[in-house]
Amino acid sequence: MLLAAAGLYVLRAKGAWTAELEPYALRPDDLQTVQAGARIYAQHCAACHGVRGEGQPNWREHGPNGLLPAPPHDESGHTWHHPDAQLFAITKHGLAQLIRQPGYRTDMPRYDGVLSDTEIVAVLSWIKAQWPQETRVRHDQLNDQYRKSLER
Repeated sequence: MLLAAAGLYVLRAKGAWTAELEPYALRPDDLQTVQAGARIYAQHCAACHGVRGEGQPNWREHGPNGLLPAPPHDESGHTWHHPDAQLFAITKHGLAQLIRQPGYRTDMPRYDGVLSDTEIVAVLSWIKAQWPQETRVRHDQLNDQYRKSLER
């Protein structure tokens, strides 16, 4: 059965969700993926989101250009409030496409055509690997809830 998930198509095998079936699933325990993600993050993300994912100051307040500054990706931000599929979709296609508001403006570039899907997963995996265990567990629970909502 094919299900639409955050603009992605996900193959669902009856009750069996795996990384192979979820190509956007984060892999924070895969050392090779996380190391690659650290390099890619440093090159493409750190300038805005900070070397350690701390984000820009006053990230909840619109700046002089009317846009929100880059949020933190650490546990103080909201990154972990989104399931893997949404994080992948935001990074690859942009928030405007995910929320279906083409006029939404942001400084966050789309990485479709810049980074491969594997590289996007690596970056997001590195980000998740930086979170405290409690935050990672909560994010895993969010992913489980998201998957169950797709099965309905």
